[in-house]
Amino acid sequence: MIKNQIYYTFLSLLIIMFCIASCTKVNSDAQYEIENVMKYQEECWNKGDIDCFMQGYWNSDSLLFVSKNGITKGWNATLNNYKNKYSSPEQMGKLTFSILKLETNNNNAFMIGKWQLNRTNDNIGGYFTLYWKKIDSKWKIIADHTS
Repeated sequence: MIKNQIYYTFLSLLIIMFCIASCTKVNSDAQYEIENVMKYQEECWNKGDIDCFMQGYWNSDSLLFVSKNGITKGWNATLNNYKNKYSSPEQMGKLTFSILKLETNNNNAFMIGKWQLNRTNDNIGGYFTLYWKKIDSKWKIIADHTS
């Protein structure tokens, strides 16, 4: 009887440890993949390629981008706003992201971070909040609030 209790207790602990390890791996994989999207966006921006930069966003009319200028809805509208505001390599400067907080689960993620744009004549920066969703096995930004 005691052997059975020890066996079931051990088995229960083993199952719990397996579940914790599995969940941690999913979260660490998601974090790694999301961080790679952010690095890729930095690289694209710093090459002056806004079309490439936009690949991190969900290509949908439902994409939301919120800034001090209001709410932009849709991938194409967001792309056009970026191209109008940053129409030259000098205006684009060099972009760096700093991730301050990233929480993930299997298909969604929430991120808070800082952005910095170093340009020849000035430096600007601020904060962002991103809501990510795993779509067709790829992490995409579906909502962006940047200030």
